[in-house]
Amino acid sequence: MRNSTRGSVDPFIVMDVMEAARQAEASGRHVIHMEVGQPGTPAPAAARDALTRAMASDSLGYTVALGLPALRQRIAKLYGDWYNVDLDPARVVVTPGSSGGFILAFSALFDVGDRVAIGAPGYPSYRQIMKAMNLVPVEVQTKVENRLQLVPEDLAGLDCQGVMVASPANPSGTMLGRAELGALIGAAQGKGASFLSDEIYHGIEYDRPAVTALEISDDVCVINSFSKYFSMTGWRAGWLVLPEANLRQVERLAQNMFICAPHASQVAALAAMDAEDELDANMEVYRRNRALMLEGLPKAGFDRIAPPDGAFYVYADVSHLTDDSRAFARDILDEAGVAVTPGLDFDLERGGGTLRFSYARSTADIAEGLDRLRAFMRGRGLAD
Repeated sequence: MRNSTRGSVDPFIVMDVMEAARQAEASGRHVIHMEVGQPGTPAPAAARDALTRAMASDSLGYTVALGLPALRQRIAKLYGDWYNVDLDPARVVVTPGSSGGFILAFSALFDVGDRVAIGAPGYPSYRQIMKAMNLVPVEVQTKVENRLQLVPEDLAGLDCQGVMVASPANPSGTMLGRAELGALIGAAQGKGASFLSDEIYHGIEYDRPAVTALEISDDVCVINSFSKYFSMTGWRAGWLVLPEANLRQVERLAQNMFICAPHASQVAALAAMDAEDELDANMEVYRRNRALMLEGLPKAGFDRIAPPDGAFYVYADVSHLTDDSRAFARDILDEAGVAVTPGLDFDLERGGGTLRFSYARSTADIAEGLDRLRAFMRGRGLAD
């Protein structure tokens, strides 16, 4: 059978790196994983216990398309607790991970050929999902002086029907303050473009809290997930918050595309939202790991970095070391046994000279990985 043109998307390079690391481990090597944006911790114990109880007493069949009412109510409560936003639970849609949320949002808000502005570097699956849906991702090269975030001037004169931002961002970890986010929302709405805010790293912040787009406007689409802060990557549970006028459209799409998010994951997600002690303990690990990275990466020769405001990544400029980050990352894996992500995943123009380091694993792993990176770079005469 023939292949569709819509399916001709680029690979998600970090997944290729994961596979290369798996092969190395299968051959008996010990690999330190700094490539994947995945917590090293399991879902909170309360989430796993809640699912165990549910499996003994519930058939766990289909839920309604918008998600378990109790979970939608609890998500709405989170916005009051974290941001002092009074959110109607009816505006919350539970999705099969943030990826399912992207598909629903893009389907509901855009028509074939519509143009959606996204910043580069940025999460690669934005553009690939858009391409598969016959949308046009408009990648804007963000500036270092703007901390690799979009600013209103980037949208001036730009033909687009949507604008999408992430704060904290992947791969940079940088965040938009309230004024910066408000200015972007105003610029997008001023040109009649839908505004989408990817907030899946909210909760993982260091010196200041993240700002949700819902603090600024109700006429936005917010995407979030249980994967990162709640440490539930493989459970595939996320959510959207939408204006009331868009809800029925998304509900019809969800009914037909997914029927519902996995019932078992929704049960676990509801319990995870009250596991504050365990989640706070995870955050302490990220704080320690971040401090280790900000001290250890420059000592290893990776000194062109900016401290991340949130998430669990450090994005490094290595353009003075290589113009082929994919080959460089492969050398690091082969010679040092550390898996890192080439910047080509995040920025097609400048990514040949950047690497992303994830510090989501255990502190012992991060310390060992930094030692290996320093030895690797010392062997090349690039570190003390």
